[in-house]
Amino acid sequence: MSAAPTIDPGTHEPPDYLQVQSSAEFDELRRAHRSFAFPLTLGFILWYLVYVLLSSYAGGFMATEVAGRVNVAFVLGLGQFVTTFLIAWWYSRHAAARLDPKAEAIRSRLEADKPRLEADA
Repeated sequence: MSAAPTIDPGTHEPPDYLQVQSSAEFDELRRAHRSFAFPLTLGFILWYLVYVLLSSYAGGFMATEVAGRVNVAFVLGLGQFVTTFLIAWWYSRHAAARLDPKAEAIRSRLEADKPRLEADA
């Protein structure tokens, strides 16, 4: 059994997270995330609630056969799964294109400030 290597954390100041949080670039990152995630989440929750309400109160409609023995309830239920995967895929693309570059810029700036803070110590 080998021991884990010891890493000297050194003496440096941690990043000023409050300063980062109040920065314009972090605000832009947060806005880009919220403007995408909140409306999409609200839309999906409403879509899910419509499905549940239809299942509870519109049994006749949900039992309507669409093709053979496949009914509306089955089609809408599958639609829930399809919607979930589409949202995950869409968010992944959005994050890669709009969120990740902004987050990387913030992280790079923090890491660039780190050696300067260590040199001041």
